[in-house]
Amino acid sequence: MDNNFENEEFEEATVSMTLDDGTELECDVVAIFPVGDQDYIALLPNKPVEGYDENEVFLYRFKELDGENIDLSQIESEEEYEAVADAFDELLDEEEFNELAGETE
Repeated sequence: MDNNFENEEFEEATVSMTLDDGTELECDVVAIFPVGDQDYIALLPNKPVEGYDENEVFLYRFKELDGENIDLSQIESEEEYEAVADAFDELLDEEEFNELAGETE
């Protein structure tokens, strides 16, 4: 899988990737977050991907290699995936809470 950052700012960062079937895909970076000693990335495709629900987020292991290059790798086990998905859900819940708290101030 080929990957690279296209923008320096996280909020507007995208990742270009080639799926195993050769499909070129552009994804927005939703979040980069740790689970234990490993960093993970949540990506949202910019176009529908056959076999996946619209707005389904892709989760990968993440490692920054240098200024513009990154390494993404598949999550190996169901247990690891569940831990990462749970951490991502908590991150979303926290973000939603922070947005709501900001509206009341």
